[in-house]
Amino acid sequence: MFNTMIFTTGVPVWKIIVPVIIAYLLGNISPSIILGKLHGIDIKKEGSGNAGTTNALRVLGKKAALITLVIDIGKGILAVLIGRLIGGDAAGYICALAVFCGHIWPCFYSFKGGKGVATAFGALLSVNWMLALSSLAVVAVGLLLTQRMSVGSLLGAITFPIFCWFLEPDFIWLGSLMALIVLIKHRANIGRLLRGEEPKMSFKKK
Repeated sequence: MFNTMIFTTGVPVWKIIVPVIIAYLLGNISPSIILGKLHGIDIKKEGSGNAGTTNALRVLGKKAALITLVIDIGKGILAVLIGRLIGGDAAGYICALAVFCGHIWPCFYSFKGGKGVATAFGALLSVNWMLALSSLAVVAVGLLLTQRMSVGSLLGAITFPIFCWFLEPDFIWLGSLMALIVLIKHRANIGRLLRGEEPKMSFKKK
């Protein structure tokens, strides 16, 4: 399991710490915030206030949302690859959590970022592509049935530890922690869903 991997692989500590720092800083790159500023908009003060793909779609339009999605997924992929290259699988696992946390709590933006779903997906693609696609399928079903990305994300987070158990058991503890953070970050969405106030996705051209 993961907790024994760290201590039995004989990997020098620096080969864990360095890629984790790099992964966290990669997570700080926020395309939605940058694109918002280019349009004279503070995305953290518009729409849902979330610096992620869904709010970029609402506030900035399809093109900005697509750019945001690609970069957020890409930095997740890159972070885990760097971790594995420098420190092996154990470092790669921790880098998945680090880039995810860097996206949610970026030091460059007063520790106020997005909810980490796209970045987590990118990291999972590097950890285990079958795990990533299984979770994506659940998110897609939730989105298609309700037209609410929040529902898809919540369902994905709830079922994620189960997929970890079967597909990547060494990642289950870090994966479960990431799932829990996603649920916590969606607490406002949960409240709106319970009140029937959660808006549906809009794909109107901007």
